[in-house]
Amino acid sequence: MISTIVRRGIQYDTILLNLAPLTLVDETKEQYGSIGNLYKTFLEAGASKLEESELLERADLYVSSYDVVNKQDYPDLEKIDAVILTGSRYDAFTPGLNNWISKLVDFIRKMLQDRSRVRIIAVCFGHQIVGRAYGVMPERNDAGWEVSVTPVVLTESGKQLFGQESLALHQMHRDVLPRYSSSASVEPIGHSDHGDVQGIYVKNPSEFLERRHGSVLDEATYQDGKDRANDPHDGVTVGARFLMFLLEG
Repeated sequence: MISTIVRRGIQYDTILLNLAPLTLVDETKEQYGSIGNLYKTFLEAGASKLEESELLERADLYVSSYDVVNKQDYPDLEKIDAVILTGSRYDAFTPGLNNWISKLVDFIRKMLQDRSRVRIIAVCFGHQIVGRAYGVMPERNDAGWEVSVTPVVLTESGKQLFGQESLALHQMHRDVLPRYSSSASVEPIGHSDHGDVQGIYVKNPSEFLERRHGSVLDEATYQDGKDRANDPHDGVTVGARFLMFLLEG
C-alpha cells in the first residue's frame, strides 16, 4: 500500500530535518546497513529531484532510528521534526510480543490527539498502525498478496498531492485497512486492484526476494511479482513529495 501521511500546521525556518524512523523490521543487509540509512537514502533521492526542479534547496537530513520492537524505544518529540513508521513483517492487527504493537498504536494515537507539531509518515505496516490509531483495525486481505511494481489509481486529492494521474509503486503486503477512517481529516488518496485503501508506499524492493526465499509466497505470486520487479516506478516522486509534506506550512 502507499502510506498514510498526517499533516500538521508548522512553518520551518530552515530545511534542517531531524527524522526518527521507528524501526519495525530486522536490520537490512549490507547495501544500506540499517532501516534508518535506507530511508535516508530514499529521502535524499527525493531531495535531489526537488533540487533539480528548483522547487527548494537541498535538505539536510538527520536520521536517528528507534527500536520499538525489542527495546520499545521512542523519540523525544521535542527534539525531532517527523516520525517515520516503517514497513514490517509483523501483523498490525495483533498486540505483538510484550504488547509492542499496542503500545505503538497508543503512541501514535496520542500524537494525533495532542495535535503534535511532529509530522507522521507511515509506510505499509506503519500505514496500518495509523489506521488502528484512527479506529480502523487492519485485516488479512481476501485478495491475497500485493507484490512488486503495482499501479495505483489516484483520487482527485491524490492527483493534487503528486501532480500526476497515477503511481506505479513497489508493494509487499497481504494485510489491508478494510476502509478509510470516518475522521473528517482523513482523505482517500488512491486504490489498486487488491486494496481500496492506499495511502504512500516506500519499500526496499529486495524484500521481495527475501520473502520468496523464506517460502512465504506461492510460486505463481512469486513469478508474477518477479516479472514486474524491474518495471519503472514512482518511488523517487514519492520521496520528493514526502519532503515537500515535511517542509510546507
